[in-house]
Amino acid sequence: MSERGYSAVIEDLPTIGVEEEFLLTDHATRAPVPCAPVVIKRARESLGDQVGDEFVPSMLETRTRPVATLGDLRRELLRLRAGVAAAAAEVGCRAVASGTPVVPPRGRPEVTDKDRYLRMVAEYGPLATGDQGLAVCGCHVHLGVADRDHAVRLGNHLRGWLPTLQSLAGNSPFYAGQDSGYASWRTMRWAQWPGSGPTPHLPDAAAYDALVDSLVDSGMLLDRTMVYWYARPSERFPTVELRVADVSAAPETVLLVAALARALAAVLLAEVRHGTPAPAIPDALLLAAHWRAARDGLGGAGVDLHSGRPRPAVELVDALVERAAPGLEAAGDLALVREVWGRLRATGDGATRQRAAFHRRGRLSDVVDEFALPA
Repeated sequence: MSERGYSAVIEDLPTIGVEEEFLLTDHATRAPVPCAPVVIKRARESLGDQVGDEFVPSMLETRTRPVATLGDLRRELLRLRAGVAAAAAEVGCRAVASGTPVVPPRGRPEVTDKDRYLRMVAEYGPLATGDQGLAVCGCHVHLGVADRDHAVRLGNHLRGWLPTLQSLAGNSPFYAGQDSGYASWRTMRWAQWPGSGPTPHLPDAAAYDALVDSLVDSGMLLDRTMVYWYARPSERFPTVELRVADVSAAPETVLLVAALARALAAVLLAEVRHGTPAPAIPDALLLAAHWRAARDGLGGAGVDLHSGRPRPAVELVDALVERAAPGLEAAGDLALVREVWGRLRATGDGATRQRAAFHRRGRLSDVVDEFALPA
């Protein structure tokens, strides 16, 4: 069966949910400030439990409801961002959409005062608190599936496409007040954390659960929720969570990543049902592709996993759009995705725009100002 032929057997489109993590920064210094507890309390007056805390008190997280259309997702994203920005303004700080702090924090990094986070500090030491702390902000896409077996098998098929999705959303070039040389330094910082990295190729949910239980028993993970693989089944819901994107200042970039992820999943789920084996990709080559996506973003080369050779990142995205086209057509999203991708291809990823904001006057504060959510 041809790739385009799968459009006839797409049985349904996964629902979409998105989590976004934002930094909270001081108006004057633009450095992260630990004001999340107060901002979250204010934001919950309008957003309820769709906003919550994170590992460090200079971050917060928003969570959309599961939705069926990009229009609904756009409305959710804009509503949550507006609520967070307004609450931050009331408290005297700003919410910023950058994968890492542009201006380094002042003083020793703090950790949110919750038992689980404090246990992580006690167990992992400098991995949790050193090197500017863990103030790194991602954008996680949740896709609804039938059950955990489908989630695991879908993860096998998604593995080779996740570096390309990652390259679309690089938005963390600055770290510790300097240009890291990477489009997504968040990826490199988070890769140090236990349980992070590409998802292992596993035959079914039983094998997945056995492996995770072994990792918990080994002591590497405190619990099952500390699996931070780039695609992971939820422990509570029939979903797959994709964890490769930096948070983005532009909502349309989030919509592009979510639309491509959902449409690709629909195509690949058809292959799962058809019994098509997932590609056998060496783990080392997959790691190379994620490293290259983190370093170059859209502005350089990715790794063509068929040949193992470098290939322009924009060509890999073109191939992803074509692969996902049957799902995009089924959702009615193909024209929108091509339009948004065309604009992003012309303007560059978030890392490119952060660097441009800095180079205009040589001020890191300008980057923070440009990437703050509008209040």
